[in-house]
Amino acid sequence: MLSGWDSPSGIGRREEFEGAFRQMREARLDAVAIYPDPLFAPFRPRIAELAISNRLPSMCGFRPYVEAGCLMSYGPHLPTMWRRAADLVDKIMKGARPADIPVEQPPKLELIVNLKTAKALGLTIPRSVLIRADEVIQ
Repeated sequence: MLSGWDSPSGIGRREEFEGAFRQMREARLDAVAIYPDPLFAPFRPRIAELAISNRLPSMCGFRPYVEAGCLMSYGPHLPTMWRRAADLVDKIMKGARPADIPVEQPPKLELIVNLKTAKALGLTIPRSVLIRADEVIQ
């Protein structure tokens, strides 16, 4: 698990990514889950590069991480979430009380797979996963 706030890896600064991945490799982990964290967003390409160079398949929360080189993601479709957030802000600006607006689940989840990363890691993604993927990055 790689998380900026309460992780066993203890990452809090950019400089700590290399050490965290080295520790994961030394611990002989099979994979890494990279949680969406504002600290990590600017460093997506570096995180993906470190995961690949340390032979760690990476599961991420959002599409931009896979576009940067992580192996796969399963999470909310961000443009849909942003549109929905705009709808809720509109309701509030028109007088709705935030406490009266129900909590919602993400309206759309997407599975994205990066085959270039899979190849770099020497992995074969099962056809059943590729068929279910919303997008496969070549």
